[in-house]
Amino acid sequence: MTLQQMEYIVAVDKYRHFAKAAESCGVSQSTLSSLIQKLELELDVTIFDRNSHPVSPTSVGEEIISRAKRVLFDAAQVRELVATRKGESVGKISLGISATVAPYLLPKMLKYLSTNHPDIEPHVAEGRAAAIIAQLERGETDVALLATPLNNSELLEIPVYRERLLAYVSPDEPFHDNIEVRTDHLPVDSVWVLREGYCPGRSVFPFCDYRAGRRAVYEAGSAETLIRIVDENGGYAIIPELHLPLLSDTQRANVRMLTNPEPSREIAFVVHRNFVRERLLNILADAIKSIIPAAMLDSRIGKFPIVL
Repeated sequence: MTLQQMEYIVAVDKYRHFAKAAESCGVSQSTLSSLIQKLELELDVTIFDRNSHPVSPTSVGEEIISRAKRVLFDAAQVRELVATRKGESVGKISLGISATVAPYLLPKMLKYLSTNHPDIEPHVAEGRAAAIIAQLERGETDVALLATPLNNSELLEIPVYRERLLAYVSPDEPFHDNIEVRTDHLPVDSVWVLREGYCPGRSVFPFCDYRAGRRAVYEAGSAETLIRIVDENGGYAIIPELHLPLLSDTQRANVRMLTNPEPSREIAFVVHRNFVRERLLNILADAIKSIIPAAMLDSRIGKFPIVL
């Protein structure tokens, strides 16, 4: 059994389709099928049930594929170790980033990479978390920056930083005169919040799951859009701490701390559990350290290299 044959059976298991698996491996379908058949003859077992639609592994095939994944993971780690020792280029990276995170990190991250690691070729996809998660699961994206937790057993979350969520209050609202606003006192019918990025997991906001009001939740978009909505229509918007430098002096006067509880969101690197490119993560971590205030950084990324 060769590493190439193992890659082929893992690909077929992933796509449940010989043609798609061959395309992902960069070979013809006949080449992939031939090598898998040779492996089945060598082991004297049937790895895939070709009569099922989509194609599926047999019971023994599932065990073989599981072992093959472990071997391929170990082989990838060896290659990464050798590349690190040789000082070889990281090369191309595919980065997914949530639209609620990108405005605060992406421009400076790209500048950091071009200045300090010009050999890296970043390919960036900004979008909804659900689409980025699917790309991670399919192996189409190397690393993502998302609000967590995600509660996905296929993915590994490495916390990067935590930022406070603040209230942007219209001058027409009664709480505008307060220095702080209690989270549990915010009127749910008058609050605009981005569910994506601000309501992950168990949220402290009662209005994250509120649907009856006339405003309540804005499913997608940007903090800038929320602010403009409040400027035009009144009410309240929830914005991240990193958005403060982007506000005008007039707008900054409308920002209030939220208390009881003080809400925040965690931003993390998210990778597939089989991810092995530790050098890449540490380079991206260094980029984050150059952007985010030290007090906001997670202790793990703030002081130590990332170890998967």
